[in-house]
Amino acid sequence: QVQLVESGGGWVQPGESLRLSCAASGRILSVSRMGWYRQAPGKQRDLVATISSSRSLEYADSVKGRFTITRDNADYTVYLQMNSLKPEDTALYYCYARISRPYYGAADYWGQGTQVTVSS
Repeated sequence: QVQLVESGGGWVQPGESLRLSCAASGRILSVSRMGWYRQAPGKQRDLVATISSSRSLEYADSVKGRFTITRDNADYTVYLQMNSLKPEDTALYYCYARISRPYYGAADYWGQGTQVTVSS
């Protein structure tokens, strides 16, 4: 069994910052790519940022220069530092990880989501 547990969401005013964290736990052989997606009400789930085990990065154009993704390979944790937040960043943020488990091979896993609300 594998779990992704997110933390760090909340309500902030425009221009402020938040840091999201997500830790993978369970019987894990390796984690290749980790990252964050978000889904606003009535919209599809979109990529925010991902990072590979070799730390190659991918960002949505809308967050480049404002968000920074990092990871700790030792404990399968990924972070998203979000600065200069805007109302359009309001969404449910989902942690994602591509995880290899003993006997099961690699599969995609998702967290339950953490709400980020940016409003004055």
